[in-house]
Amino acid sequence: MKIRWYFSGLITLFGIFPMLMYSQPGPAIKKQLPAIVLSPAEKEIIHQVNEYRKEQGLNPVRVSLSLTYVAQCHVHDLAGNHPDSRQCNLHSWSNDGSWSPCCYTGDHKEAPCMWNKPRELTNYDSEGYEIAYWTDEPLSAHDFALKALKGWKRSTEHNNVILNRSMWKEKEWKAVGAGYYEGYAVVWFGEIPDNE
Repeated sequence: MKIRWYFSGLITLFGIFPMLMYSQPGPAIKKQLPAIVLSPAEKEIIHQVNEYRKEQGLNPVRVSLSLTYVAQCHVHDLAGNHPDSRQCNLHSWSNDGSWSPCCYTGDHKEAPCMWNKPRELTNYDSEGYEIAYWTDEPLSAHDFALKALKGWKRSTEHNNVILNRSMWKEKEWKAVGAGYYEGYAVVWFGEIPDNE
């Protein structure tokens, strides 16, 4: 049995220098999302994450159509195109889709590529933060969600994201989305409510 989980939260943030804009931005083009349906495993993953947050005295996070869409796109990309090969981890995206590809490595240099996916793929106007898990063990939706959550709880970095601890303590999750496909699971967290 193989199990992998990755986290992209530890990154050194560099100062951002203000830039002057000399032209007016054009009107934003609204992206039309397809109908989104949560699978039993996705529902159970979100349920288990929110139950765990409640056990720790935190508010549950509201399900986001946009973040779920991003999550579902990502698990299908992972399962179909395997951008998580060699030095690239599960936060990587292939060049076979309507997104910017990136090889996410352990040094977190590609964190913006992952964080910007909600803006890139949807109308969600904020960053998104992902935790990911994979196993080849055949499990029911309920058992898979429990196993993924157990793995995330054992990983300090994943646990910190779920529970807003350490570098995530100043953030308050207002939106959550999940994707599951062929043993891959990802959960996305965002700081603003989803208007979709």
